[in-house]
Amino acid sequence: MEIAAIAAIAGARAMPEAILLSDVEALGDKGTVVDVSKGYLRNFLIPRGLAQPATKGALNVARQQQESTERTQREAQSQAAENAALLSKTVLTLSQAAGDDGRLFGSVTTQDIADAIFDARGIRIDKKKIHLEEPIKNVGTHMVVVEIGDGVTATVKTIVSEQ
Repeated sequence: MEIAAIAAIAGARAMPEAILLSDVEALGDKGTVVDVSKGYLRNFLIPRGLAQPATKGALNVARQQQESTERTQREAQSQAAENAALLSKTVLTLSQAAGDDGRLFGSVTTQDIADAIFDARGIRIDKKKIHLEEPIKNVGTHMVVVEIGDGVTATVKTIVSEQ
């Protein structure tokens, strides 16, 4: 047999490429193009909605979706950085009823701080993203760490005064 004939037979038996539609433990992450056997693709991946054949059109769509996702992530990251810079300059003032010794009749919670941030800057922060070891129970100045986005935090100066 000639070398060209062997190469043609080998090319015809090459493993097909597939685009993963979701994370598959043994293969890779969503959007990855992988080589798989025809039977695995046809009998397992496609029926379960885990992958699709990697045609030219499907590759173009997958590339566009990946670029769109990356662009969205970059925009979210820059917005989080802007919000963090704004919150770092923010001073919150909260009035609470307190006794003569400066102890509050109650406490300032993460929800109170989240509401104050929204009132002051219009930025909605989930109370779970505000890091307090325990609720504030004394009058005074407290530095509160607020998580804005992935790895982006800001320290907000919070002044608790007597009502």
